[in-house]
Amino acid sequence: MRPALLLCLLLSMLSSEAIIVRHDVSSADYEVRASDYPAVFFLERQGSRKVCVATVIHPRWAITAAHCAAETMLGETTAAGRRFAVTVANRQREIDLVIAHPEADLNNSADVDLALLRFAVADSLPRPMPLYSTADELGQVADILGWGYFGLGTTGRQYDDGRLRLAQNRIDVSAVRLRMVFDDPRLVDSGSLALEGSLGLGDSGGPALLTTLAGPALAGIAVGEVRDPDYSEETQGHYGSVTVYERISQHLDWIEAVLGGPPPYDS
Repeated sequence: MRPALLLCLLLSMLSSEAIIVRHDVSSADYEVRASDYPAVFFLERQGSRKVCVATVIHPRWAITAAHCAAETMLGETTAAGRRFAVTVANRQREIDLVIAHPEADLNNSADVDLALLRFAVADSLPRPMPLYSTADELGQVADILGWGYFGLGTTGRQYDDGRLRLAQNRIDVSAVRLRMVFDDPRLVDSGSLALEGSLGLGDSGGPALLTTLAGPALAGIAVGEVRDPDYSEETQGHYGSVTVYERISQHLDWIEAVLGGPPPYDS
């Protein structure tokens, strides 16, 4: 929508990312039931907070942002040879291995911020989320999901209420990564969607889903926000912010190699 804006911004990975919504739409309109997205789960509770998100893509594997292993006890636990407990579709499961992308480097903003999580035991439920396999994401509207800090586009993040929200945003850049601009509905030429939204603290690793004939498919993994000159932690997610997702269609070969075979695809 405003591609020139993207060129002058500096990408910076945030500590974990939650959904920031339009100021003129009820927050209740964004709230969804976790049971509607059983393949999507949070990694850890920190007090009342739900930190980082992952998505089941195979009976024995899920995918998230690589930096979520450091943002939670996931990395430390599995590195010590112990199992990390999570709740998936109201059932407890255990993760016994984290495999980061070979180009993952959290000290480099150009890294590939992806990690695959292996469950100790395979399970056919919930149904794995298919991967979006076609490189035609540009201009499509994505559903983005997350728990954690709620906020408004006029103010940025505000507080953490632990509710799962779904917002929508249009993919403005589809290159190595996907980028989405949080459009301000007050602007005359705004392309703001009815449920326009952005990320906030708590949603790293969360999915960007594209609608296909077979249902939703996983097109992106939330990894951070672009910082403009007015950026601050307190106003994270305000109108004009640009969120960044790893582009699943660019990493299908790696995913298939780790899984030892093809995961479900959208077609």
